[in-house]
Amino acid sequence: MGQTRYVAVFTSPPGPKDLGHPAGGGRGAVQIITLTTDFGHSDYYVGALKGVILSLAPKVQVVDITHEIEPHGLLHAAFVLRSVWSWFPPETVHLAIVDPGVGTSRRVLAGRYEGRFVVAPDNGLVTFLHRELRAEAMHVVENPRFFLPHVSGTFQGRDVLAPVAAHLTLGAKLRDFGRATDRVEVFPLPLRPAVTARGVSGQVLYVDRFGTLVTNIARTSLLALGTHDRQFEVLVNGTSIGPIRGTFGEVPVGEPVAFIGSTEHLEVAVNQGRAVDRFGPVERTRIEVR
Repeated sequence: MGQTRYVAVFTSPPGPKDLGHPAGGGRGAVQIITLTTDFGHSDYYVGALKGVILSLAPKVQVVDITHEIEPHGLLHAAFVLRSVWSWFPPETVHLAIVDPGVGTSRRVLAGRYEGRFVVAPDNGLVTFLHRELRAEAMHVVENPRFFLPHVSGTFQGRDVLAPVAAHLTLGAKLRDFGRATDRVEVFPLPLRPAVTARGVSGQVLYVDRFGTLVTNIARTSLLALGTHDRQFEVLVNGTSIGPIRGTFGEVPVGEPVAFIGSTEHLEVAVNQGRAVDRFGPVERTRIEVR
């Protein structure tokens, strides 16, 4: 999967908005910080993040989304971040750390999309948020007052991003962290499915732990063709696997099945098997709906 990105320009640049949590959380609400990383669980990294957050904001609720993003899997993380975004209450701070460019000139962002905050490296992690949600503000994190006293060149998630997320729950405003920006890095437009008179063609966004192929073909892309989901034929690498079905058990064990998953995207699975093993490298897997 290519990692090329381009810089998106806000249609309406986020202005100097005074956005942030009320000091102390306001209205007695429990503040939430979610964590999405590629750190895994065999090292101390996740524990260090939580330690920093809870040392600064001991009343915050830390929620692990996942720490099993494929190492350096920016596109996977971007999709997961969008998939959980709206399930959390307004004012939630989503901290996403997949950072192959750590310690370089890559920027760190703190922003807000439709009432929820994101703190993440500027490397494409906000791609799906930026395409599908209304951006209310975006700032570059550059004020060292909010960092830990010593900033590691290789673990800025702990020393920069985690304390910024914690300070957001304590009443800091986005403008406190640095200047507003109207540009963020996102993955390129071909990640959108191609819609033609014949149907829709797309690609695999990521593979979940069951080996299911999650595609970039959303239900809305199919509805635009004006035909009910179950009347479509799905082809993988040019071979038909039948119509879009409702669930795995509608085909025999070991057979491939296509369905609209819980993220409202087309998925391809093998009933009690692994589609990724059946269909080969995801970079070359072609998905068509006709």
